[in-house]
Order: sequence, then structure tokens, then C-alpha cells
Amino acid sequence: MDTAEIDEAGHGLQFYGKTKVERLEKIEGQPNVYILQTTVECERKNQSAPKPGQFYLIRSAKSSVNYNRPISVYHSEEWINNEGKKKILIQFMILEKGRGTEELCHMTLWDDISIIGPLGTPWPVEECLEIVKRNQDKPKICIIGGGIGVAPVANLAHSLPDYSYDFYAAFKSGSYGLERVKAKKLLITTDDGSCGIHGMLPCALTKDAVKQAGYELILACGPTPALVYIQKLASELGIKCYISMEHRMLCGLGACLGCTLETTEGLKRCCKDGPVFEAQKIIFDKPSPRRPPLEKYEEPDLSVDIAGVHFNNPTIASGGTFAFGQNFRGVSPVSYWGGIVSKGVTLEPREGNHGERSLEVAGGNMNSIGLQNPGIPYYIEKLLPNMIGLGPVVITNLAGSDIESYVEGAKLLDKTECDMIELNISCPNIKAAGLAWGMSAETAFYCVSAVRAVTKKPLMVKLSPNAADNRPIALACIKAGADAISLINMIHGVAIDIDKGKPFFNNVHAGYSGPGLKPLALRIVYDVVQEINKLPPEKRVPVIGIGGICTWQDAVEFIMAGASAVEIGQAKFINPNVALDIQKGLRTFMKTHGYHNLAEMRGIAQVERHNSAHTDEKGHFADLKEMMK
Repeated sequence: MDTAEIDEAGHGLQFYGKTKVERLEKIEGQPNVYILQTTVECERKNQSAPKPGQFYLIRSAKSSVNYNRPISVYHSEEWINNEGKKKILIQFMILEKGRGTEELCHMTLWDDISIIGPLGTPWPVEECLEIVKRNQDKPKICIIGGGIGVAPVANLAHSLPDYSYDFYAAFKSGSYGLERVKAKKLLITTDDGSCGIHGMLPCALTKDAVKQAGYELILACGPTPALVYIQKLASELGIKCYISMEHRMLCGLGACLGCTLETTEGLKRCCKDGPVFEAQKIIFDKPSPRRPPLEKYEEPDLSVDIAGVHFNNPTIASGGTFAFGQNFRGVSPVSYWGGIVSKGVTLEPREGNHGERSLEVAGGNMNSIGLQNPGIPYYIEKLLPNMIGLGPVVITNLAGSDIESYVEGAKLLDKTECDMIELNISCPNIKAAGLAWGMSAETAFYCVSAVRAVTKKPLMVKLSPNAADNRPIALACIKAGADAISLINMIHGVAIDIDKGKPFFNNVHAGYSGPGLKPLALRIVYDVVQEINKLPPEKRVPVIGIGGICTWQDAVEFIMAGASAVEIGQAKFINPNVALDIQKGLRTFMKTHGYHNLAEMRGIAQVERHNSAHTDEKGHFADLKEMMK
């Protein structure tokens, strides 16, 4: 059982509060490694100072990320000032890698930092000192650092007597973080040969070298492949070994259980039981086979065919956020897109909702537009011709309230030159007490069947996330004649105006969209693709992923989940060039990871999984047996 780190009076021994950036500089010769320095002023003298191997959770106080980042202490000093207060100077070595570390690396002097710590188990310094005491004539301790992993082991080295250890450091290029390392033997390897031995860590840290040195203890931190190598080496030679692990963290205090690692003693928390572990207790995942990168002269093919329609790339401007293709032309070429979807159009003109229509919220926005549009006849005569001339595939989003309006609208669109119809069955069905057509397999089948009967256009059906389960609904749409499925539409939410004490939106419910929607959207896309894949190959249809897609990494996730293309909505408001940026990122990713085309990447994350609570013995939904016959 955990024990609280408190003193006799019940006061916490760790620090939580704000400090200031006192120094921030990029390490010379390294494009993305920085030193950040701050000073913690403790509330009490007995508050903990960091020990070698411990870390702090830190974050820019003006951050846009939700959680602090775990950063190991590179160097620290403590003293009592003239006022009798304990102060601790802390230096962090930070690799600029993701959003959180990017913010930390680009703060300015005297900016506020949110900081919690020190946290985690330290290196076994006492055990090291015992070995040093027994072997004063020859170092019996081997310290290893790889890349940014040099930081915590350099701090450990500085806590030991000078020249009482050997130190191995491995880098991609150049070297850094070794200023306070006073090793008997210092060996550096670099991937590019710019410093020390040309090659990776095993070029210097060979089995024979370790055996001849007669090390009694190995301590290491670095990238996982290096730690796997060190673990194996230590095990084969019977040498005790400690390694410092890393993991994504939430609380950092061991409470949330969100950073567990596989060990021989079961799951252990990286933040509380680690980050320093005995190496032989860690169970590393088996490395996934990696495809060789494309040749320099090879360019990946980003095109995709959906329901017989050719798209130059998989980015589609989502309906409702791009109007009718003209509004963004002044800031970004529409030709960047593979396809553009019109605003939802209905048979008759609609004025839309009154009152407030949009509200920024955590992770996105809420809106209540109310399908404002000029009606299908006007759209066909005045707006569609200009959309067709823009270059990308043109998709018309068809909305309606009763079956007659859907059918009449589809009849009119069937005579146009639009490439595809996206049937929006997330609209209220006035004959079903206002529920959306896509809320059940039966109503979806009825609506799609009626529209399919009056148009030969490729028909993509857009589903709502507000249904309990979209899998049977997607199957019903396919049975009714859908050529593709797009999902998800916005999820319902409510906002309250606390000053007025009433709902913010006149209609109470509003649609929520934005980055916060992505995990839900990805889960639904994943599950629907998995269910479609149970059908015979000739009955399967492509799926277009929608929901919170802002970056090329988001697009890769959806494609690996099985999506053929992605629709992008609110991200256009922040970055009008989002389509081009996603394509650039996709192209680079595909080249480095060996994908010649999207088909080679599509659905590779799918695993076999059957939900016995919902499916029959053949893996299909029992309540659809009759409909799907």
C-alpha cells in the first residue's frame, strides 16, 4: 500500500506550484534539445530535493495541453537563503518532440512554469557507493546514456566520486549533456560518425568489452531498443542492471494507474514504482516489423477511388464548414482538396436557428446552425456550377425531415453534374417524434432505400454518433444500396449560460465538434469497418472518417483504422491550409514507413474481435437477420 509523502504535521514533502524560467537555451549543434533552468522556493525546509533519477511534472503555465510532462532532472543544487528558506535550482534537458515539450522549449525568460515533484524512485546511489568503496583501484560501475536519456544518468554520474565509473554515451549526431561527467573511461558513439565511434551503442558496448571490464553494476537510460540490448547483455553476463523507463503520465503520483509497465511481478507504475527498475524485471514488447522506406525516387500515391469516383487525395472538406466552396478561396486554394462537400441542402429553403449559434468549449466548439440553406433548386442553379469548376470532387450533402423531401431532393440532384450525394440521415424525422433517421437500422434502411430508388448517383450515407450502435445501422444502409458510409456527424451537447441561468442555445441541444471528438469518432469508424469486413468482399463499401481530424497524424490513424478518406471540418477555421499540410505529412510518413499507396496502410490496425453480446454465431447482428436476407 502506498504511504503518503508527508511530515509529522501532515504537510506534503513534494512541491506543487509555479516557478519562473530563469534560463532557456538550445544546445549547440542539436536542432531540438534544450536546457531549461528554474528555481523552486520551498514552503518548508523539510520539503524534498530531487535525487538522481527522479523527475518533475512540468508544463508551461500558459499551455494549451492538458497535462504536465514528466522530465528527468539533469542537474540540481539546494541551499538555504538569508531568510531561512530552502531553495532548489533545477535544470532539465528537454527534447522537443510533441506539443507539450514544444511549448516548454519555446517559452521566454521569466514565464511561469507549473511544476510538481520530485517524483519517482531514484537511482540506487548507496549501492553504487558501496561498489566504489570496494573497488577503488578500477571502476566496476558502467553508466550508459542514449540521446536525451543522457540527462538522468549524467545526474547520477555527478553524484558519484570522479573517475569511479565508466560512461558510454550514444547519440545520433554530436554529443551533449556530458559537461559534469567525470568518467574513468568515456566512450561516445554517433550514428553519423560526427563524434567518437561511428555507429550505434553495440559498436562500443560489446559483450567482450563488458566482460573484460568486470563491471558489477550497469545503470542505463535511453531509447527502448538500446535498453533491450542492455538488458540482454547484462542477463547473459550475470551483471546486475538498473534501467530508467519512460511512459505517458497523468497524475505522476501513482494514483491514476495510467502509466503501468509489464514486469515479471505484474503491472507496475512507471511514476511510483519507477522510473528506475531492475532491468530483468521489465518485459519489453516485441518490436513490430517495419517496412523499408521508399526509394528516394519513389513518391507515394495519395489517390483513392470511392464508389467509382476518383479523388486525387484523401482529404475532403466536410459539409457545413466549407459552405459551397467559395468562402476560403481568398486565403487558400480549393484545389488542395481531394473533394468538397456542400453545406447541407434541403428541398425548401431554411432560415436556420435563431439566437446564439456557436460557442467555443474545451477541445472544440458547439454550434446550432439549423441547416440554413437556400434550397436545392437555388443550389442547383446558382451554386453547384461554381463548385464543379473548382477542381476537387463535388459532393452534395442532402438533408431532409420527411421521406418525401429526401426523395424529391435526390431526384433533382440526380440530373446534375455533382459527383456524389452524401445522404445526411442525422436530420430529425418528423414522423418519428423528431428522432434522426439514422438512429435505428429500420429507419435508416427505409430512408436510404427510398433515395436509392430515385438516383443513380454514388450514394454516401452520413451517420450520427448519437445512435447507440452504428454497426447495425451501417449494415442496413449497405443493404439498402449505400455505396459508401461517412461518419461521424456531431455529437449532441448542452451548454448553460451561468449569468442568465438558462441554456446557451435556443434549441438547448447543440452539435459538438473539434479535436476532443476524435477518440469517439475513431472508435466508431474502427468498429463499423470491422463489421463491414465480415461481409463478403463484393458487398463491402468504403468508409470515410470524420471527427476531430486536425493533423496528418489524425488522418493516418483513421486510415489505419480502415477509412478510405477523411472529411475535415472545424480544423479549416484554424488552418485554411489544413488539407495541404495533411497531404505533406502523409506523403512524408508514407515514404519513411514504406507505403506506396493508401491501400497498403488502410485497415492495418484492425484486429479480429467479436462481440458475443450483439452478434449471432456468424458474427452478424441478430436483429438484422431478416432485413439483411
